[in-house]
Amino acid sequence: MKVSLSPVLAASQAAAGSTPPSSQLHSLCQLQAEHLATAHGLVCVLIAYYDPHTGTQRRVTHTAQGPQGLPREALAAIAGEEWSPGSLPVATVSEIEIANLPGRAYLCPLVQREPHPEFQLIVSEQPLDAARKQALEQAAALFTRHLELYQRCTRQQSEIQLLEQVVQRTGHQLRNPLALIGLYAENLCLGLEEGSTREQAQIIRETVKELNANLTELVYCGQGARLRMGFQDLRALMAQCVGAIGPWLERKCLRVRYPDSSLLFACDRLQMKQVFDNLLNNAVHFSPEGGTITCHWRSFQNEVLIEIADQGPGLSAQDLQHVFTPFYSRRPGGTGLGLAIAKKIVLDHQGSLWVQNLPTGGAQFSLGLPRGIH
Repeated sequence: MKVSLSPVLAASQAAAGSTPPSSQLHSLCQLQAEHLATAHGLVCVLIAYYDPHTGTQRRVTHTAQGPQGLPREALAAIAGEEWSPGSLPVATVSEIEIANLPGRAYLCPLVQREPHPEFQLIVSEQPLDAARKQALEQAAALFTRHLELYQRCTRQQSEIQLLEQVVQRTGHQLRNPLALIGLYAENLCLGLEEGSTREQAQIIRETVKELNANLTELVYCGQGARLRMGFQDLRALMAQCVGAIGPWLERKCLRVRYPDSSLLFACDRLQMKQVFDNLLNNAVHFSPEGGTITCHWRSFQNEVLIEIADQGPGLSAQDLQHVFTPFYSRRPGGTGLGLAIAKKIVLDHQGSLWVQNLPTGGAQFSLGLPRGIH
């Protein structure tokens, strides 16, 4: 007997709309409880889950109607009890003792999260046989995965909102001094005769213009709706990024290898260049002298996979968890914004960005991006 969560997930997605996130999560858990009770003829299903929007543990309960339903006293006893899965394995249905209960009780841990564990409490009129237990455990494993993904998405959304606020604030704070420097440089250019001093003033003026343009692109990276999409040659874009860090590569005697083959894919060229710049700068920083940075890509029918790997020390467990979090950085003097911004740009392109340590040593950043324009 197999149990699919598709009816629950489909119903929750249809009902989501503009519902507040906490209500969406609560409705999803309620639908899961109703689905389990109906599909397996259970007397009662209680689901305890952690709400990241309120920072509290919440519960939903579904009881069968009619003769098989729980008496109020039993329901109150279950709801008022502080259940703890303890050391029980996740997504495993285990029988427990509950006094004065008209049926058999089973506890199924979902996520061992302290101090807010997530679990399902199941009451069945008859003992669960092996087939029903297996079906309930399959459903619990799928539902656990959904809860973990929900937590991850919520955390990612919070980090992106923080990043957008920082980028917007930084843009406003930098524009006024840049405008003032540009004005003074323009005045110097107009007041000076031809010579080295005027050339230096012109360089300052052009540099300020370039900084303003980069700042505008940085601010726009927090606004996915402003992407200027077009088909770009991946190899040409990568070559431009590698060329920009040439002096740094020479200083550390590093080589960057990437395919000779061209590949067209859809992106905002300036923003995707910023992604590659950030990833390559990160790889150069952590690469040992004389090492090699390897870039590789391959295409599928509707997607392109890009991998950038270094031969550095790799990432710790903490780094792997927080590497895309704004302001988290292992680099001396680093702002902790480069990889967070790269992640935001990739997400705006409807893609994904992740990192892993390689068995041979070093770290590898991977991007999955749609090839076409949506």
